[in-house]
Amino acid sequence: MVVEQTRQAAIELLESLRPAQRSLIQAPFDTPDHQDWTYLPGHRPGLPLSALSPEQQQLAQRLIALGCSERGLADSLAVLDAEVILRGHPVPATADWQDSLATPGYFLRILGDPSGFEPWAWRLNGHHLAIHLTLVDGAISFTPSFIGSNPAVAPSGRRFLAAEHDLGFQLLDALDDSQRAVAVVSPDAPDDILTRHDPVADPSLLHRGLAYGDMTAEQRQLLSLLIGQYVGRAAGPIGLLTWQDLTEQGMENLTFAWAGETTPGIGHRHYYSLAAPTFLAEYDNTQDNANHIHAVWRSHRSDWGTDLLAAHYAAHR
Repeated sequence: MVVEQTRQAAIELLESLRPAQRSLIQAPFDTPDHQDWTYLPGHRPGLPLSALSPEQQQLAQRLIALGCSERGLADSLAVLDAEVILRGHPVPATADWQDSLATPGYFLRILGDPSGFEPWAWRLNGHHLAIHLTLVDGAISFTPSFIGSNPAVAPSGRRFLAAEHDLGFQLLDALDDSQRAVAVVSPDAPDDILTRHDPVADPSLLHRGLAYGDMTAEQRQLLSLLIGQYVGRAAGPIGLLTWQDLTEQGMENLTFAWAGETTPGIGHRHYYSLAAPTFLAEYDNTQDNANHIHAVWRSHRSDWGTDLLAAHYAAHR
């Protein structure tokens, strides 16, 4: 259902665009830069959100909403608010993207032909936001998925990505001394997420930390809630498949690692990672006096729809 709805939403958006807009938003699925992405500020291939009319904005937001959960959509739109705050401007009073000074820096792109039968993808990229959906034969991949915020806490007191922060500290604080000695892998937090924006994430860069199998029931629940903050940004059916994959791979293989300071608050640099055989998530809050968050969800198996594409091409040889 989600796949077909997404297909229709992409087609309706494309049909609403002028030729010049379509030339910016569309590219072949096998374009050489398909797996190029970054969460740093700067230009991206694609159509700027600010170039959309109000009617086109509604169609684009429907496309994004179909791939994301309600919270995932809200978190993504909050990135635009944080970007405006970063530039020292008041947050727009309406949800109209054309009211936001941030939207010229966020680009929507469709790779391949959503009206056909071959694999296709759409992506939304900009500073601190990277959403990549690959659609193949009735299935969807949601990763790489990156979200960040600068500031993490605005001068007004508004917090961004608060649950990622709070649940991480709650889990750390729930550990006893012997568990903490395993989970805390370094007194110093890295300056950024370790997997960066590489096309293929290298799980060997992450420390192992404390295993799910060595946690109490309460601690496991906190770890599950923390994973849910990442997986829960995807639409329900997509997130459910990720949970099924984690279960099949063995939850006992999931680990939690911490680096940096163990006291929350601005000025306290900290980092954590979650790792399983086919799943990883990283959170880093170290830059700008530890008021600048980077958070990423990657899959060793399904980033860019790798597993889905392998099955598709094997079936269509």
